[in-house]
Amino acid sequence: MENADDKFAPLRKGLLEFATLKVIAKESVYAADILARLASTEFATQEGTLYPLLSKMRQDGLLDYEWQESEAGPPRKYYRLTAKGRERLAETERYWQRIITTLRRIGA
Repeated sequence: MENADDKFAPLRKGLLEFATLKVIAKESVYAADILARLASTEFATQEGTLYPLLSKMRQDGLLDYEWQESEAGPPRKYYRLTAKGRERLAETERYWQRIITTLRRIGA
């Protein structure tokens, strides 16, 4: 029998960018902070998944980062949304609401 986590993995993977945008929208965050915020959710992921996603999102102009000194070691990259990233987040939130509405309507 297929595990529910395995069954919904493609859906979670597709929504990971959305979840990551939501986390970064609140404040500039370090990658480890993103992982920690996602850890207790359906979007728990690993560095090997998050770092390539952050890189792609930066290449797409959705994110930028700044280096900040750390008391715990070397400087860290803190990610923040660009204007384009905020637009993408707003678009995705609107689309998500349409999906929810559609699913409720067809399930009624």
